[in-house]
Amino acid sequence: MKQSEKIYLVDDDPAICDALGMVLEGAGYNVLQLNAARDLLDAVDEHQRAVVILDHYLGDMSGLELQAELNGRGIEYPVIFISGSSDIALSVKAMKAGALDFLEKPVRNEDLLASLRAAFARIDDLNETSDLREIAQQRCSNLSEREREVMEYIVSGMSNAEVAEQLGLSVRTIEVHRSSINKKMGTSTLAELVRMADLCPTRKLEN
Repeated sequence: MKQSEKIYLVDDDPAICDALGMVLEGAGYNVLQLNAARDLLDAVDEHQRAVVILDHYLGDMSGLELQAELNGRGIEYPVIFISGSSDIALSVKAMKAGALDFLEKPVRNEDLLASLRAAFARIDDLNETSDLREIAQQRCSNLSEREREVMEYIVSGMSNAEVAEQLGLSVRTIEVHRSSINKKMGTSTLAELVRMADLCPTRKLEN
């Protein structure tokens, strides 16, 4: 693990904070222990690569309320809830609000560390998708209107012949457009083109 991987550990029981903090620091994480929801809101850095481990029952604010406050501020850290009760309804609410996991106390070290690995993997996936979306949109902007139209039909599953019939063009013309599309989009296979096209702004195809 890297020290750049920040953990905000929020629990109003200092003993639990200390115990979990030792486990997390032993695994190589940079841990900030906090005992109140407001302390987290004052401490968070939205530009940092971080995960929140959050007790649901805090003195000044519930975990769900704190999660909603973070989301409202545009701070979309992965959240792992820990709770002294196995409240199914509560865990469902937390998941629907975007929580990554809901662990019951006493938390097993291996379960917590597994959830953290999944949380940082999610951050990496989101960053990769965000970067790829920016690239895809830049490349899409280089397509002509006709090329965009042809691409959208192609990625919907149509063959060159079907696209040609749909647009009233020759198959050869579609092949030329397709070659140009692949060149501009930086793709060589249909699967790559589908992925890139899915990240571009789309418009509804007319039937």
